[in-house]
Amino acid sequence: MTAHLADSGPPHLPAMRTIGELRAALTMGYGFPGDADDFEAELAREINHADPADLSGVVRLAEEFRGRIIARQDPDFDSAVATAIADIRAARGIAR
Repeated sequence: MTAHLADSGPPHLPAMRTIGELRAALTMGYGFPGDADDFEAELAREINHADPADLSGVVRLAEEFRGRIIARQDPDFDSAVATAIADIRAARGIAR
């Protein structure tokens, strides 16, 4: 019998060394819904307002979206978010 993909260890992540590879990963759906469009809009905004000698905003943006892809592909991400929400509700005394 073959193991399920989720049971076979850490998820496979696409190459994300360049802006082009990051774009491709987002376009293929590796991020959260809407991330591909958000990335393009924010990248255009960063480039249009950047000093040509300082592209640190573009670097920050690429790092942010790489992190979003990694989080979205983490099999424990959804359960961690659900646990955090439950903890916050419990602390506030909010019933589900």
